[in-house]
Amino acid sequence: MTGFTVYPAIDIRDARVVRLAQGDYARETRYGDDPLAQIQRYADAGARWLHLVDLDAAREGGYTLAPLLERIRATTGLCVQTGGGVRSADDVRRILDAGADRVVVGSLAVREPALVEAWIVSFGAEHITVALDTRLDADGVWRLPVHGWTEVGQDTLGALAVRYARAGLVHLLSTDIARDGMLSGPNADLYAHLRLIAPALRVQASGGVRELGDVAAARAQGCAGIVLGRALLERRFELSEALAC
Repeated sequence: MTGFTVYPAIDIRDARVVRLAQGDYARETRYGDDPLAQIQRYADAGARWLHLVDLDAAREGGYTLAPLLERIRATTGLCVQTGGGVRSADDVRRILDAGADRVVVGSLAVREPALVEAWIVSFGAEHITVALDTRLDADGVWRLPVHGWTEVGQDTLGALAVRYARAGLVHLLSTDIARDGMLSGPNADLYAHLRLIAPALRVQASGGVRELGDVAAARAQGCAGIVLGRALLERRFELSEALAC
């Protein structure tokens, strides 16, 4: 494995920077009304990549951040992986045309893996990030909730990760739902599981980061990157420190 990427994350709802606790839209914390200013601060701190989420689209469909994405690329030079509400090949194409380097596909990757496998081929593996948000059930199996994390997909995390690896996927983002936005630390067992069953995937850790040690631990464990949201917004550590880990 080569390289380790730190992805500062910006989640947008109603044109504001927000974070949701465990994906719950009723548990929103607002962090500002000027997303581009926050993104520019991350670029100035040395970031190379940005993880950008359209929460409105994730709920209703129809990606809305193309104008912001175009401004990000024009003013910051950041590479961007972004998603929210991706439902079709046309959605992927429009987001890439607006300046995205990678399109993040979440619920659809659970519900219609054959379709997303075809996108990996048609758009190229470097342009698709599959996001598998997961929750450990009472039997110790990593399940894949969809539809706002209220329904559970038929496949397990393990089965789908292996399937996508065989289909040529490169970038996998996986979040332990129980830790998302909770500052409780990433789930090391989750990423050890993914590394064991699909070692060729470049796994991005996400959810629960609270301190610099979590960044270092993810890298030491073999993850290819880590997504930093609330911890950066609340200045629990500086992005420059994370980049230097």
